[in-house]
Amino acid sequence: MSEELNKTIDVREGEELDIGTIDKLIKERVEGVTGTPEVRQFQSGQSNLTYSIVYGEKRLVLRRPPFGTKPKSGHSMIREFSVMNALRPVFPAVPETYFHMDDETSPIGAEFYVMEQVAGWKLGRKIPSDWNFSEEDTHKLGITFFEKLMDLHKVDYKAIGLGDFGKPEGYVERQIKGWNGRYQRAHTDDVETFEDVMKWLEDNMPETEAGHAIVHGDYRLDNVILNEKNPFHIDAILDWEISALGDPLMDLGNTLAYWIEADDPAASRAMNMQPSDAPGMPTRAEIVELYAKRTGFDLSKFDYYLVYGIFRLAVILQQIYYRYYHGQTKNKNFAGFAMQVNALGNRARDLIAQANI
Repeated sequence: MSEELNKTIDVREGEELDIGTIDKLIKERVEGVTGTPEVRQFQSGQSNLTYSIVYGEKRLVLRRPPFGTKPKSGHSMIREFSVMNALRPVFPAVPETYFHMDDETSPIGAEFYVMEQVAGWKLGRKIPSDWNFSEEDTHKLGITFFEKLMDLHKVDYKAIGLGDFGKPEGYVERQIKGWNGRYQRAHTDDVETFEDVMKWLEDNMPETEAGHAIVHGDYRLDNVILNEKNPFHIDAILDWEISALGDPLMDLGNTLAYWIEADDPAASRAMNMQPSDAPGMPTRAEIVELYAKRTGFDLSKFDYYLVYGIFRLAVILQQIYYRYYHGQTKNKNFAGFAMQVNALGNRARDLIAQANI
């Protein structure tokens, strides 16, 4: 697999693995592993840390939480591991998982798990020019991406043994109050408090939930692996750390918070991590209409879910920035996150002013 397909970097300072210990554990638990591993780091990791561990033709991935202070309920490796194990027989767009070790048994001082490294395209900011995509091709890619999310939301979670994966009832209220609380705990002096946004989210919660499903929580084009020969086919969905059982409209709101369009404000476009603004990509309005048509859910008040998604993204960035602000990580990519948090909070305010609630 070429470097373009799944970019890695040298392991960042302060985020090194005890590779001798990891090598021993892998060889005890994964068949067909021999030789000395080559260890690198996936450069896109901003929350959980993701490492490439390669033994010749055997390519593995190790996921572990970040160093430093972590939210009590965040960065759960067993959550990712469990949901992928259960989904794979009926929803094969997940990597094969090999083993998990919790905080108490892990010899590296942190919970982690090991899974297969799926070959394929992991898109960045642009669609590769050598794909020679027309606008119709780009539109098809966007629709395919959202149809896969709809497929996930249709999975019978009880039938695959995930009935106890969480409590789906009350998901909306838990998310709103939970993310508001996380923002308050991670607040730093160089960002706004956004108390008005948090109050609006609490005051305008929907009276009933649309339904209950497996929600991914971080579904983005740069979190999926596209088939190497057919980029319209998703071979794997990654980053299940905040997956849960809950209202699927909250999941759609999260995803559309990332879905930046070409005419969005400049501050939003500057944060775009995926080619959602490429000519031909479906708009947020088109996606909402398609989702309502395919699922039968009422999305007439979807503005609420989009505001939630925008502010939740601000909280995620603020939690990461908090660790940088307090010197718990040396990753300089996080230095500008305060400005991004303020931009997202102000975008949420703008959407509230226009909301159909």
